[in-house]
Amino acid sequence: MAQKKKAKKANSKTTGKAAKARTSSKSNAPKYVYDFGNKTDGDAKQRELLGGKGANLAEMASIGLPVPPGFTITTDVCTYFYSHKKTYPKVLDSQIRSSVAIVEKQMGKKLGDLKNPLLLSVRSGARDSMPGMMDTILNLGLNDKTVESLKKKTSNGRFAKDSYRRFIQMYSNVVLGVEGHLFEELIDNYKLTKGVLLDTDLDESDWDGLITNFKDLVKKEKKINFPQDVKEQLLGAVNAVFLSWDSQRAKTYRKLNQIPDHWGTAVNVQAMVFGNMGKDCSTGVAFTRNPSTGENSFFGEFLINAQGEDVVAGTRTPQYITKKAKQDAGSKDPSMEEAMPTVYKELAKVFLKLEKHYKDMQDIEFTVENNKLWMLQTRSGKRTAKAAIKIAVDMVKEKLISKKEAIKRIDPNTLDTLLHPTLDDKVKKEVIASGLPASPGAASGKVVFTADEAEKLNGMMQDTILVRLETSPEDIHGMHAAKGILTARGGMTSHAAVVARGMGRPCVSGSSEITIDYELKQFKAGDVIIKEGDIITIDGGSGKVMKGLVPTV
Repeated sequence: MAQKKKAKKANSKTTGKAAKARTSSKSNAPKYVYDFGNKTDGDAKQRELLGGKGANLAEMASIGLPVPPGFTITTDVCTYFYSHKKTYPKVLDSQIRSSVAIVEKQMGKKLGDLKNPLLLSVRSGARDSMPGMMDTILNLGLNDKTVESLKKKTSNGRFAKDSYRRFIQMYSNVVLGVEGHLFEELIDNYKLTKGVLLDTDLDESDWDGLITNFKDLVKKEKKINFPQDVKEQLLGAVNAVFLSWDSQRAKTYRKLNQIPDHWGTAVNVQAMVFGNMGKDCSTGVAFTRNPSTGENSFFGEFLINAQGEDVVAGTRTPQYITKKAKQDAGSKDPSMEEAMPTVYKELAKVFLKLEKHYKDMQDIEFTVENNKLWMLQTRSGKRTAKAAIKIAVDMVKEKLISKKEAIKRIDPNTLDTLLHPTLDDKVKKEVIASGLPASPGAASGKVVFTADEAEKLNGMMQDTILVRLETSPEDIHGMHAAKGILTARGGMTSHAAVVARGMGRPCVSGSSEITIDYELKQFKAGDVIIKEGDIITIDGGSGKVMKGLVPTV
């Protein structure tokens, strides 16, 4: 305890000294905004100030990787925000405006311009990775006028309108507080009326109709018009990201992972690049090694004609990055290696460069716009205890790290998860469905459909399996309370898969063979109906879902 206090005191002293040193070169005002892109004034060593994402974006830019230009609003601003009644330093506005102007110059576009509009993404960036726990806004800068400019500039009306509806949906949920499911219901009902299954089956006129519906929904729920002023949009988004540091899901995640509340988050504002402009565009999430087994092979998923949230949110089941992974899974959809061979080769080189640079397995987000690769994020990837040991040993053999460093990388508290229970081979099993083996281990428990119910039953010492269409950051407390997780949608890099692996929970994701009915509190697997409270068993190593309790060994 004394050591912790001493470390904390030293940390606050360091932070104080650093804050004094961080002044703008143009004045004595504190420097709150750091640029990255062609020229960068940050690097990977500044995690405390720039957050993990901002520090790594600056580092990737500095080693010559294709990073869309942008800037990071520091964690100092988050500290100021919460210690000054949720207000901002007076100089922040002018520093943000200066950095927006730099991005505009680098991209040859302007925010709110009616000829060539710049669009921005606004994302969080804590010092330690908190996947999905804080808020993100994409396509910022679109309004009723700039969407028409984007349509004209790209000669792609469907893409422009799809981007605008995504922005309205995301901004209204994150900044204005309109429930996200209300937008999804409008889309699902529209698809039913039109008789199509996927969002990609909707055309420009369809999105036009839904944009009107979305704006009407905002007016009905919040009694305001959807904001058209792009500067108001930017400040609203930045504010929402800082507020999300104090959200219940973020606080729960920090508590579970021993992340101090006083660290705060940075905010990253970056020029948008588009994976949803057509068939020569895509977006994906990948690991430089397998985060479940530690095997030294690329592991990841991508979607053609999509934006990043589509992959991690699990709303569409993605395709595999490599041909081998596709073949191992028995998938018929083309891998990225097959569908975009030239870009895949470039991406593979980036993977190797990043791993060699950081000397650790990396978790990477990327977008391909018109066959041009852009890197959006890199961070040390979350992995199972088994994978952590294999990766550490392999990296010593590869002379990437020392034996001492390898031992330091293994968290002793996770070693008990190596004793993952496995199903007894001698027992007869009634397999009712299968999905993706997203996180190893086997678990049995009562079916629950909400995180709150999982937490409640855990408090009564009852084992549960949390069953969801896909998990969201709001489910974090239930994912921790449940013995295992089963989702109907999402891939191996979805929210459910990444968080489950980090927690050491068995997870089967993307089980399209199950149909969930939240109202009736049941799911169907073929002819079998499983109600809330019924016991099922999942095997996160094989992706199998079984009826009843299957003994483990």
